[in-house]
Amino acid sequence: MAVEKFETALKKLEDVVKKLEGGELSLEDSLKAFEEGVKHSAFCSKKLNEAERRVELLVKQRDGSLSARPFEEEE
Repeated sequence: MAVEKFETALKKLEDVVKKLEGGELSLEDSLKAFEEGVKHSAFCSKKLNEAERRVELLVKQRDGSLSARPFEEEE
């Protein structure tokens, strides 16, 4: 399976929200769309948390300079 990008997942999530807000889906289709949206939301949340941790690795040193440390992704 190809690695999904944040922007792609966010666009898919937005599309799901539009479908649900449209009110034209059956109950079963609404539930399927909701499940899909939850998956995209979780993926986006994970990617945002990873990005936040990477930014936090840019640490201000005692002398005021900035130092970057490599980010090691948790499994």
